[in-house]
Amino acid sequence: MTKDVVVSGVGMVTPLGTGKEDFAGNLFTGRSGIQPITAFDTSRFASKLGAAVTDFNPKDFISIRNRRRMDRLSLMTTASARMALDDAGVAITTLNRDRIGIILGVTYGSTDVAARFMGALFTEGPNLVSPILVPNTVMNAPAGHASIELGFRGINSTVNHHEVSAETAIAYAAAEIQKGRADVMLAGGADIFSAFFFEILTHFKALSPMDGQEEGARPFDVRRNGPVVGEGAGVLCLESREHALARGAIPYCEIGGWGLSSSPAPPTDWPSDPKGPVLAIQRALAAAGLLADQVDYVSASANGGRKLDGLEADALSRVFGAQPKQPLISSIKGALGESFSSGGIRAAAMALSIRDSILPPTLGLKTPLQPLNFVMERRMNAPVVNGLLNGFSSGGTFASMVMKRMDGSTGLDGVVR
Repeated sequence: MTKDVVVSGVGMVTPLGTGKEDFAGNLFTGRSGIQPITAFDTSRFASKLGAAVTDFNPKDFISIRNRRRMDRLSLMTTASARMALDDAGVAITTLNRDRIGIILGVTYGSTDVAARFMGALFTEGPNLVSPILVPNTVMNAPAGHASIELGFRGINSTVNHHEVSAETAIAYAAAEIQKGRADVMLAGGADIFSAFFFEILTHFKALSPMDGQEEGARPFDVRRNGPVVGEGAGVLCLESREHALARGAIPYCEIGGWGLSSSPAPPTDWPSDPKGPVLAIQRALAAAGLLADQVDYVSASANGGRKLDGLEADALSRVFGAQPKQPLISSIKGALGESFSSGGIRAAAMALSIRDSILPPTLGLKTPLQPLNFVMERRMNAPVVNGLLNGFSSGGTFASMVMKRMDGSTGLDGVVR
């Protein structure tokens, strides 16, 4: 018999703040993390905006011994993992550390370190490359650093699946809990942007403004002209319901089920037919035992891209359009930009929405491309019993996950709902 999986803690380092209080306060009040980039010169690029992490001090979370060995992405990940464990009230000991693990979604990894490594390799030769750089060029460095700093010895894996890396990692981790192979799993996603990575994206015209008009992130809007690059880390603490309740925890919500699918598409493009994402949504609903009209809220993958947003809107219309009850829909990428492994941050936001009955706005959405039930530029107070988290990836890979309300959850004000 499989076990019910719950979210018992969240941790994040984001352009909207570090930790759940700052993040939630900024997200739900409609603040944007998108600003002109100041970390490097953008004068020769058409794109000049980004959602950068600025309010983060790794000294608050990581020992000096390990901090010196970590790249920026690993620092964000490890801090988020520590916050998720602390939020859940899980203390790692010699008795439980073998049953605690991490599965992290990483799309592009430490592009800043990779650029430094390759630059030194080709200009100075392999003998002069700093040995500290090499371990941090691999995708599993953040998860590895987190396990070293926090001291757990369970499952340690990294998922590299483009824009659905984090959603897939959460599903993978939840399955480990279901099957009894772990007691506690940390899961989510992390990615950064660097000058090197930004230049690549602008070279391939992958960022706003694709059409030469005003730059900005406008998910689901008719004026959308590409995403704005973002960064950050978001980690959930997952447990079985039985394990969480036995130690007195009050979970945020339950992982109800998930669905994965694909559609043929070029590696950097999107399929024109929404059958693939429709199948992922339908599989998630079936796994959770839900009908379409039982979904209260959809946290969308839309980032302001012309093809992605159109594809997701078509898929949502096909699944929910004929239902008498339409779910509310928003995308927080209008505030966070597209970090490519944002599913961990967005899953944490969903957990907070379910617990506190607050839906974040879709910043930049003024003229919807389809008549769906969008939460536009102001938050909404609405109960969420069943939420759907969508992750859509170029190349035609899709992941949808149901996150469900639990009785007895508490809001940020400490009141039992």
